[in-house]
This record gives sequence, C-alpha cells and structure tokens, in this order.
Amino acid sequence: MKKVVAFKVLLVLALTLASTSCKKSSSSKNSSRATGWQINSREGGFQYNTDFREQETAPGLVFIEGGTFTKGRVQDDVMHDWNNSPTQQHVQSFYMDETEVTNAMYMEYLDWIKRVYPPAEENFRAIYHGALPDTLVWRNRLGFNEVMTENYLRHPGYGEYPVVGVSWIQAVEFANWRSDRVNEYNLEKAGYLKRDAKVTDVNAESTFSTDTYINAPTLTYGGNEEVINGEKRNKRYVRTDADGNESNIYATRETGIISPKYRLPTETEWEYAALGLSEIRNYNLYRGRKKYPWDGQYTRSEKRKVRGDQLANFKQGKGDYGGIAGWSDDGADITNAVKSYAPNDFGLYDMAGNVAEWVADVYRPIIDSEFNDFNYYRGNVYTKNALNEDGTVKVVTADDIVYDTLPNGKVIARNLPGEIAQVPIDENETYLRTNFDRSDEINFRDGDKRSSRYYESFNDDYEGEGGEKKESDTRKMYNSPKHRVTRDSLGNIIREYDKGNNRTSLINDEVRVYKGGSWKDREYWLDPAQRRYFPQDMATDYIGFRCAMSRVGSKSKSRNKTKN
Repeated sequence: MKKVVAFKVLLVLALTLASTSCKKSSSSKNSSRATGWQINSREGGFQYNTDFREQETAPGLVFIEGGTFTKGRVQDDVMHDWNNSPTQQHVQSFYMDETEVTNAMYMEYLDWIKRVYPPAEENFRAIYHGALPDTLVWRNRLGFNEVMTENYLRHPGYGEYPVVGVSWIQAVEFANWRSDRVNEYNLEKAGYLKRDAKVTDVNAESTFSTDTYINAPTLTYGGNEEVINGEKRNKRYVRTDADGNESNIYATRETGIISPKYRLPTETEWEYAALGLSEIRNYNLYRGRKKYPWDGQYTRSEKRKVRGDQLANFKQGKGDYGGIAGWSDDGADITNAVKSYAPNDFGLYDMAGNVAEWVADVYRPIIDSEFNDFNYYRGNVYTKNALNEDGTVKVVTADDIVYDTLPNGKVIARNLPGEIAQVPIDENETYLRTNFDRSDEINFRDGDKRSSRYYESFNDDYEGEGGEKKESDTRKMYNSPKHRVTRDSLGNIIREYDKGNNRTSLINDEVRVYKGGSWKDREYWLDPAQRRYFPQDMATDYIGFRCAMSRVGSKSKSRNKTKN
C-alpha cells in the first residue's frame, strides 16, 4: 500500500514539473533569452514579431528554393562567344514572377503615374513620357507592322501578352513602383494606413514610399496624419507611456509586415530558375547538362497526349515564325499570351521563348567565380540616404525632381516625390573595410588598371563639333563609343557623336545582360545558359522582363514548416 501511495506522489510531482516546464516553454517566446525581460509588453520595452513563421509569397511570385548548379554552357559553343564558360555557383532561395510582366500589368503602372503625376502639367510631363514603352520598336523598314505599333501595348486583345519596348531602366523603375504599391497594400490591410488611401489620398505631393515609411514614417503621404495613423492597428506593437499616450504606432521591419523589394533577377538567379532543377536531381543535370527549361533534348513534347507540340514560342526557320496556317507549330507568329506553354518544374512559364528577358547584371564576357561563387552579381552601386542639416532624411519634393537625359535623347526622372534622396557612400562607410571600398563596384577585378593586370592603353580623346578635345587619355579594358547627349536652356537636344576610329568594343558599364530566346530567335538561343547584352536605355520588340524578390528566413519552405 505504501508503495502505491509513494508511486502516486511521484506521479503527481512528475506531472507538476512537466506542467511547469510546458508553461515556461510556451511563454518563453515573449520573454528574452538574453535578459529575461518581457518582449512586446504594452508598458514598453522591445517590440518584435515572435509569431512570424513564413515570408508571405507576394503577388505574382512563386518560390524558388536555392541550391548549387553549373552556370554556363558545357555543350558546344557554335557561336564561339566564349562568354558562358561553365562555373559552379550557389543561389540563395528567392521568389520570381511566374510569367513575364504583361501589357495589362504595365498599363496599371502607367495609369497610376498618369493620375499621380498628370502629364498635362509641365513639371511632370517627362515622368509619364519616360515610363512609356517604345511602341515604335515594331516598325521595320521592309515590313508592315503598324497594327502592333498602334495596338500591342493598349488593346485588351494583347492584355496578357508580355510587354515589350521597355528598356532596362524602365523595368527597374516598374519594379520599384511595384514594391511600394504592394507594401502600401500590406500596411493598409494590417491597419497601419487608412483604408483606400492608395487611391483617394494620393497626389504628387502625397505619395507612399517604402524607404520613407521605414526611415521617416511621419513624412509619408506628405505628412498626412489621417492617412498614416490607421484605424485598426495591431495593438500588440503599440506602446503606451505613463500618461496613456500611444507611441510606436508605425510598422517597422520588426513587425514582419513590410515585404522585401521587387527587383530584376540577377543573371545567376534567372539561369538557375530557368533550368528548373527542383524535381529531377540527377548527376547530369547537376553538372549542367540540361539543355532547356523542360526535360529532354528537343523542343517538341514527347508526352503521348501532346506529342510533337512545340514547348516554346520561337522562330522555326527562315520565314517561319509559327508554322502553316491551320496547323501552327507553336501557336503564335509574334509573342503569345503568357501561360500558353507548360511551366518548368519551378512553376515558371516562358523561361525559353516568347520574349527574352532583362536581368540585373552589367555585361562582362567573364564570370569571376574565383572571387565569388555565392549569389553572383556584377552591378553593385552602393548608396545611402541623403541627410538634411539637422540630420533628418531628405525626402524629395515636386521641386527636387532630377531628370536625366539618356544617350538616346529620352528624358527620365531619377527620383520621384516622396522618395528619400540617395547619394553615393563615402569613406565613412568604406574606411578599413575588406568587403568593399567604394560606391561603384561595377568594374571590380575587370575593367580598369586597379583591378586587372591585363589592360590596354586606349586614347579616349575625340573631337567635338569645334574640334576641341573632349576627354583625356585613360586606360580601360573596354573602350566603347562615348556619345554625348545634353540639352540647352530651351530644352533642345544637343547630340555629340563619337567619331573616333579606334573604338574596338560595344561593352561599357551601361550594357545589361538579357537571357532566354524570343519569338524572333532561333532554337539555339533557348538554352538558359546563353547570354547576350544590350544598352540599358534602349528597347526592342523581343525583350521583356519579369521581377524577382529575395527570400528572408529559411532556405526551404517545407523545412521551415517542419521546424515550427
């Protein structure tokens, strides 16, 4: 009997200890493991989202789990470009648009710009005109393509077709705009911003910028407190002082509500995503012997139900852009609606064919994998927020807009009202650093005397209209033409062409990589390893783009769920 009683006592004690342990475990997420203090206390202290589990997939994107792969081409290089030699690379997990940006998506962007910055006002006219795609790219000296020139961008018949005529610069600006609109919606949905403010309370002097909201939230929407102070804020993050006044009423990165920015994918990300190596993991694919975004070595389907159908939209042969009428090889003569062909294993559509796509990288013939083989990217230009004399961030107003005249004569806005002005980093950020030492790192280890032993002396002097010298002798690996376009006091374009006869390259810091074949390309260019370049301020009828977004947190979604 005594043994039974003793056993019961031990059992009760064990259950009590277990209960206590469980309570401590369940409440530990809101108490600091560093100090023991309470987190997210309404009386003050550290505010942090301890319930965050997973980055929410933003509109239009699909998840791409990162990994290692062979970037570049290990098959025959019949064009003898020698600019895509195979290198082993590792890509961090990220998100990418499942389709190219469509005409309808871009028209939404143009509509917002027209409403907020009316082109009828002289001060804003260049903003709207600078965002317009170049519809004249469809014209051909010996072809009749006026139906596309007049209709392709705006007619609903082409609404779900990929937008073209967009330069690299315009694609970057679209991604920036998209970031702000998505975060604006997220904050409204969470109650931090007034409902429907994104439509009813926006004008040139009162806009939303993600960076401005993070760094100076009271200056967002032109300082309109009615909009900034939402009606249904998550009270968990609101502090109350001794007098009962609320503080910390703005969302911060610690809340997990503000999403990373949309951007163009890097070349390495794009190629990795196009190959779609998520499901089929065998030695040949890992070593870079997958030729297309789909399985197999041919452009036609081998599945019984659709055997013989083309798997992408590309030029079949000379004078053959879509097959015989009534029985089309790929279902299109120019571009085709997105999602017209099967996706790859990541769920991405048209990673070969339809339109080629801009990526973020500045073009160079080599990939310097010896220096870096993780998230490889060439094109870093580091900036920081400009500050006023009192130390506050400088927010751009309608009078502070800076316009750039591009080499092709087009005028674009470098910044927009509501954004934080940016300046290059200086020695305060680079002093004694080993990972970077200047603002512009585009030419690092390739392009100037400082970074390469193999450089040549090029005389960059050229004569202007009056015969005067325009530039002193410099030493570079790439000596592309130096055209100059400026405007006089009346706004007239002054063009100065580089007439030098010693130019040997078109490569410079303003040419960007584009990837993937298009409706206008032969099968050879469908290989994701292929890479070409084009000036960042110019556009064509066969280059479009899609956006990407970095992932924060765990590499794998499934592992993150298991862990939690």
